[in-house]
Amino acid sequence: MRNYLLKWTQTIRVAWTNYTTYRINFFLQVIGPALVFFFIKYNLWSSIYSAKENLIIQNYNFSEMINYHIWALIVGLLAQGHTAMNLAEDIRMGRISSYLIYPFNFWEFHTANFVAFQILQIFISLITIGALYFSPLLEFHGAFAFIQGYIYTLYVSIFWFCLQYLTGMMAFWLEETWILRVIVMMITAFFSGAIIPLDLFPPDLVAVLNYTPFPYLTFYPIKIFMGEFTAIGTPYMILSFWILIFIVINSLLWRKGLKLYTAAGM
Repeated sequence: MRNYLLKWTQTIRVAWTNYTTYRINFFLQVIGPALVFFFIKYNLWSSIYSAKENLIIQNYNFSEMINYHIWALIVGLLAQGHTAMNLAEDIRMGRISSYLIYPFNFWEFHTANFVAFQILQIFISLITIGALYFSPLLEFHGAFAFIQGYIYTLYVSIFWFCLQYLTGMMAFWLEETWILRVIVMMITAFFSGAIIPLDLFPPDLVAVLNYTPFPYLTFYPIKIFMGEFTAIGTPYMILSFWILIFIVINSLLWRKGLKLYTAAGM
């Protein structure tokens, strides 16, 4: 057990070093999301709300809408930053051959990389929250709501990892998986409430979406942060159900993909 934990620790440490080696890239990871938010979302919603004085959009005034999208930024940093690009490259380039003989399995290696990435994202998100805390844009709704939202969002990142892992596994059948990743990201961003709040969607559509994982990836974490949703047991249960489904699917795809694997890139 000690040696097994040591392998995890060392792999996480190496991955962390790789993520932080290039200082400019690390610096852009810290300031980039906030700059993108300010220059795109803030200016977009400022223009929309400036068209009419005291405009209210589905119970959202300008301050509440900006606050919603700031929390969406935090949720994105914590939950959606990891990609399956390296996983797909390992399959396409034939690098998984080494994992078949290593004492550290393929999924363990990429899971350890995910953990290292999440540690980095926690650091970046806390810097972003700290910077926004002293601005008039972000409104906190108590320490309890913040802790609940933060923990739940970290749980959402596990779902995202499973989903990204699935798209990466498609490299067994597809030459390139980036198109698939982009499609998944676009669909998920729209139906999860990352682009516009689900309050603006038709009620019948929202009722259907509640049976899917989409609302629990962005909309509900934001509402937990904003102190507007306290029944967090339901999101945990539904997300756990979908995580289990993706774990089973990923396991089946891995076994089926190995039968097709030829190490063509080696």
